[in-house]
Amino acid sequence: MKKDIHPQFYTEAKATCACGAIFAVGSTKSELNVEICSNCHPFYTGADKIVDTAGRIDRFKAKQAKSAAKKTTKKA
Repeated sequence: MKKDIHPQFYTEAKATCACGAIFAVGSTKSELNVEICSNCHPFYTGADKIVDTAGRIDRFKAKQAKSAAKKTTKKA
């Protein structure tokens, strides 16, 4: 590597997950905050977790039902 052009690399950077897990990774930052890790990711845990922020699925279903109702009233 050339001198004075690369950022400092931390081999033991502290990564903190939203679930509370703390682990060491290599990074150009000394501390990282992540939202999901292998301790809480559904692929690794085998638990299916539904993330529905602010009722997006319910709003989508309501929109679809309203659209279907409009289509039936136009035909009649």
